[in-house]
Amino acid sequence: MNRREFIAAAAVAGTGPILLGMTRKAEEKNPVIGVEGHKYECLHNWGELPPDYSWQTTHNVALDAAGNVYITHQGIGKKMDTVLVFDPKGKFVRSFGKDWHGGGHGIEIRKEGSEEFIYLSNTWTPELKLVKLNLKNELVWKKGRPECKEYEPKPNPKDATKTVTPAYNPTNICWLPDGGFNVGDGYGSHYMLNYDKDGKLVKVFGGSGAGKGQLSTPHGQWLDARDPKKTVLVVCDRANARLSRYELDGTPIDATESGKVVLFPAHAKTRGDVLLVPDLHARVSLFDKENKPIVHLGDDAEWRKKVLDGFKIRSQPKEWVAGKFVHPHDAVFDKDGNIFVVEWVSTGRVTLLKKVG
Repeated sequence: MNRREFIAAAAVAGTGPILLGMTRKAEEKNPVIGVEGHKYECLHNWGELPPDYSWQTTHNVALDAAGNVYITHQGIGKKMDTVLVFDPKGKFVRSFGKDWHGGGHGIEIRKEGSEEFIYLSNTWTPELKLVKLNLKNELVWKKGRPECKEYEPKPNPKDATKTVTPAYNPTNICWLPDGGFNVGDGYGSHYMLNYDKDGKLVKVFGGSGAGKGQLSTPHGQWLDARDPKKTVLVVCDRANARLSRYELDGTPIDATESGKVVLFPAHAKTRGDVLLVPDLHARVSLFDKENKPIVHLGDDAEWRKKVLDGFKIRSQPKEWVAGKFVHPHDAVFDKDGNIFVVEWVSTGRVTLLKKVG
């Protein structure tokens, strides 16, 4: 997480409606939050960690076809595996990924033919930027820096005798209709990179800025196929505090008004007609087919001010309140419409939002 970027965006955190929708007191252990049709019981600190493990800043979450839950943590401290796997009831199954300790970030799982594969974007590791594995942890391929003009060394504006190498620190992956995949260079040079099904780079678009089609920390993205007539790419343009939409060829469509619809969006997923957006500014948002807010789960302006005041709360679990979030970093639906939320907090936090109405 880029701390300076986080501080710069905190000014917009107090905007937007409060749509907590609490149905029971926040002091209760497992409060219910939401609105009619989208009510969830909050089961915080989900998953039974083995005794020799501890979370080192949880980041992202994905599910396989059997419902097993894969969670990444960055790896800050004692070297250990950066992906932990739990069964649907929260029992620890296995772990892997010690090689990218310190860089654990994005994870997605896709079925290709009869087999499932894990795609990981390891943001801060020097070589293992993108990794594809099967469910047996067998390596299919690994990728480093993109080989294209956007990432070639450039003249140094401060010293003509030297060059500057554009940064490349990918944050998340999503799928494309042709079997390829899309990578967001969220902590690098702010490009979106489209690869074909064989892992060959096809196109690059976006790039740093706040204008139409430009991006500032494209932290997460998803293929939005809720409109059967028009599938689009939705990008969580985080430092611009907006959702940006693109045609599949990279042509920009539109973007939400900065700080009005989302505050600091981290990733996106869809289920049915609902778009799910975990927002690092202390809420998890659900949007309808017209991209209008259904509910901002956990939203509370006063709580958000406390969360963003020096960001001390992320390291103080005793201060966390049931039914509220600190820094939601990723979220995913399961087959029953429950939601797993993983937060960017130093001691780790996984919440199961169990759908109850």
